[in-house]
Amino acid sequence: MASSSPDAPCSCDCFVSVPPASAIPAVIFAKNSDRPRDEVQEVVFVPAGTHTPGSRLQCTYIEVEQVSKTHAVILSRPSWLWGAEMGANEHGVCIGNEAVWTKEPLREGEALLGMDLLRPFHVTLRA
Repeated sequence: MASSSPDAPCSCDCFVSVPPASAIPAVIFAKNSDRPRDEVQEVVFVPAGTHTPGSRLQCTYIEVEQVSKTHAVILSRPSWLWGAEMGANEHGVCIGNEAVWTKEPLREGEALLGMDLLRPFHVTLRA
């Protein structure tokens, strides 16, 4: 569990090794997390899909416009939210979330979480 001590590290880190640095001829992706150790992490498969124009997608706190086509993805995510800690899509693209520290003030109202922003990497981007 992430400690509340100001001296304790509190961050997420991603690690990638690519050939020839890898001992095997493969890309290795790893991620640690500062989520609470007793928080349930689900590993979920979301199949590829096509979506009706104008359809909406419910994220953790807000709803956004759905894209027309999404790729299949495997995600590791806290059970209570829509977003994800890390994942890989059907094309082998891997991603992991990282904390971003800012001095920008918070805005009022609900918004997308950082982990919600990770999840869209499995979509087909519009030209």
